[in-house]
Amino acid sequence: MTVLVTGGSGLVGSHVIEALRARGEPVRALVRPASRAVIERLGAEAVPGDVRDAAVWHAAVQGVRGLVHAAALLQQRASWQEYEAVNVDGTRRAALAARTAGARLVHISSVAVYGGLANYRPESERRTEDFPFQPIPEHDFYARSKRLAETVVREAAEGGLTAVALRPNVIYGERDRLFTPRVIRVVRRRVVPRIGPGTNHLSCVYAGNIAAAVVTALDAPVSGFRAYNVTSDAPPVPTQHEFLASFAAALGVRPVTIPIPERLARGVMTVLTSRRLARAAAAFITGENPYVDERARRELAWRPPFTAASGVQRSVRWFLENEEPGR
Repeated sequence: MTVLVTGGSGLVGSHVIEALRARGEPVRALVRPASRAVIERLGAEAVPGDVRDAAVWHAAVQGVRGLVHAAALLQQRASWQEYEAVNVDGTRRAALAARTAGARLVHISSVAVYGGLANYRPESERRTEDFPFQPIPEHDFYARSKRLAETVVREAAEGGLTAVALRPNVIYGERDRLFTPRVIRVVRRRVVPRIGPGTNHLSCVYAGNIAAAVVTALDAPVSGFRAYNVTSDAPPVPTQHEFLASFAAALGVRPVTIPIPERLARGVMTVLTSRRLARAAAAFITGENPYVDERARRELAWRPPFTAASGVQRSVRWFLENEEPGR
C-alpha cells in the first residue's frame, strides 16, 4: 500500500521518498503546487495542497498504510500565528487524517521539544526520550510549536491512532537550504575557525539516516504513541574539527584552522546576531551532543546506514551540482 509524505520537497521529506522508493513502495506526497515537479522527479505521486487545508486531506489519505508528516515551518521571521497554523494545526489535520484512514503516523518532531539552552553543555545530563521537558522561551516559536505538535499527536494516539514521533537534532544533507550551505560557505573561505578545543561531537544527523528511521518506524511493532531520538550518524562520530575537515575534503580545499576561544567567539556572534542567537550558536558549536538514541536502535532496529563522512560527501556533491551562479 501507499505511504503519504508531507513536506516531500523538503530536506527530510525528500530523503524519505527516496528511501521508500528504493525499496519499491508507492509514495504519494502532499505538496505545494510549485513543488510538483520535484516530487515527480523523485518518483512519487504529487497531490497539490496545503497541510492547513482540511479539504485536501480526504483525497490524499485514500488507500494509504502510513503517513509521514515532515512538513514544518522553520523561518526566523515568521509570526507565532504562522508557526501555529502550520506546525500545530497542520499536525492536527495530519493526525486526524491518519486516524480516519487507519494509517500509522510517523511525525517528524525535533529535539527542540526538550527546551533549554543547557542541552549542549559538556556537563549536561544525557537526554533520553524520558528526560523532563525544560521551559521554552516565549519567543522561540519553533520549539513551542513543535512541542505543541507532539502533544497533538500524543492526544490523537489516546484516541486510537498508532503514532511515532522522531526527534532529530540539527539536520544536514542534500536539498538542505540552511545548515549545509552555511558550513560550505565557511569552509570555502579556506580559513576555518576551531571554536574551543574542537574535540566535542556536534549535535547533528544526516537526513538519509532520519529517512532510514522513518522506514523502520512504519513497520515496527509499536502501538499507541512512542517517541524516539534520532540524533547520530553511523560510527565513527566525528569531532567538531573532524566534521569541518570532512567538508573541506569533499570540497577539495585545504583550509587553515584558526583556534578561537569560546568566549571571544560568543562575543563576535553577539555583534553579528542577537544575544540569544549567539548563545545558542556558541552552545551548539562547542557543546557535546547530549541526545541518546539507543531506544530507536533497540525498539525500531534502526541502524543508521550513513557515516558522517559519507553524508557530508553526498551533501557537498549535491550542493556543487545544484549551486546557483553568483551565490
